[in-house]
Amino acid sequence: MNNKRLFPVFVFLLLTSSIPLFSQNKTVDGYKGIWFSYGQPLEYGFKFSGGVATYTARHRPIAIYSPEVKKTFFVYGGTTASDEQHLLIMASYYDHRSHLVPKPVIVYDKMGVSEPNDNSSLSVDGEGYLWIFVSGRGRTRPGLIFKSRQPWSIESFDKITECEMISPQPWWMGKSGFLLMFSKLTKGRELYFSTSPDGKTWSDGRKIAGMGGHYQVSSVYGNNLVTVFNYHPGDSIDKRSNLYLLQTEDMGNTWKTVDNEIVEIPLVDKDNNALIRDFESEGRLVYISDLNFDSNGSPVILAVLSKDFRPGPDNGPKEWIIISRKGQKWNFSKVCESDHNYDKGSLYITDDGWRIIGPTEPGAQKYVTGGEITVWTSNDEGATWHKTGNITENSLNNNSFVRRPQNAQKGFFALWADGDADKLSASHLYFTNAKFDRVWVFPYEMKRNFEKPRRIR
Repeated sequence: MNNKRLFPVFVFLLLTSSIPLFSQNKTVDGYKGIWFSYGQPLEYGFKFSGGVATYTARHRPIAIYSPEVKKTFFVYGGTTASDEQHLLIMASYYDHRSHLVPKPVIVYDKMGVSEPNDNSSLSVDGEGYLWIFVSGRGRTRPGLIFKSRQPWSIESFDKITECEMISPQPWWMGKSGFLLMFSKLTKGRELYFSTSPDGKTWSDGRKIAGMGGHYQVSSVYGNNLVTVFNYHPGDSIDKRSNLYLLQTEDMGNTWKTVDNEIVEIPLVDKDNNALIRDFESEGRLVYISDLNFDSNGSPVILAVLSKDFRPGPDNGPKEWIIISRKGQKWNFSKVCESDHNYDKGSLYITDDGWRIIGPTEPGAQKYVTGGEITVWTSNDEGATWHKTGNITENSLNNNSFVRRPQNAQKGFFALWADGDADKLSASHLYFTNAKFDRVWVFPYEMKRNFEKPRRIR
């Protein structure tokens, strides 16, 4: 292979007794994000790499604003030091009144795992208890569920249970309890769901889709949960394509298409009534970034389309598209192009219009994950888009995996991480406000128990 760059090769850390165990429920002196690279470098770099503290779009929510205490709680993939790939499941919050952040807390030490697919998701129940769902990997390292000992507190967490669970997406559905969307490695990465009235007792997982493997992104509007997903021919994530949608208003007892047609689960044939569009026949791959809802409660999807899983200019541009529903028709609007399949952004729908923020501009490292974060705006409900600003500029490293908090408030509107996408580096965490005109970085080193994030723009 004729590489155009030289890359160091990093090997997964193995689970051995020699790896130190970092104490659960202990604080650490700063916000250090995990760095990761996937597989061997290709001609233009890794399939994805860099700062992955807020990875993936399939771990959701990772941040939730609680109006009762005026705090945005969040979880992220942390690590021990800038030259380490030792994953720690971390929890913290931003106080909107004092503008302070505490020293983050270790919820769980993944004991040598470096892979950010083991990152966690967050939920807050009706009494204010924080629930953290830690992704596992098949049956070799199970998923874990933790609960805070006090409402709206990160001081200490107890392990409630463990189960087979990948990419957890827990949704608190009020009096009905939890509706958890997740994957299992059965015949590929198949989609499942489970319910619980209290977070302690869970129903057996029911399969939703098993057509060779899937990645899903779910979200909730009122009592309606919607999930959108692609499919992986032959369980190859490098061939991910097509786009499907299912929804439920009764905690998974009944699943329907976007037209409210009842379907029997699990879906086992790629050609079914949940299909939004057959991208496979068009030779295009589908990378799902976000799912939101318009003012009528109709789903709006943000995705990146590509012709090849390999990075680089030879494989064509990566097209950002918005998929929305008007009447009985799906509409597909191109937003922009970027240079990598894993350039992940978030979609915001407010009274002021529709906005996308994400790394759509090249960064310090070219043709690899992330870049400079920009704002794209639509004033006609997604039909047309125009770039309206830059959130980051002249960054030393690429910014990536921009995430939208649930119930996002104007002082803490998006969360992301950075990192050198070419080689192992320190990774910082950042957030911006609702006007997208200010950026703060979390303190990488902390001497006091509470500190203000440093404004850098």
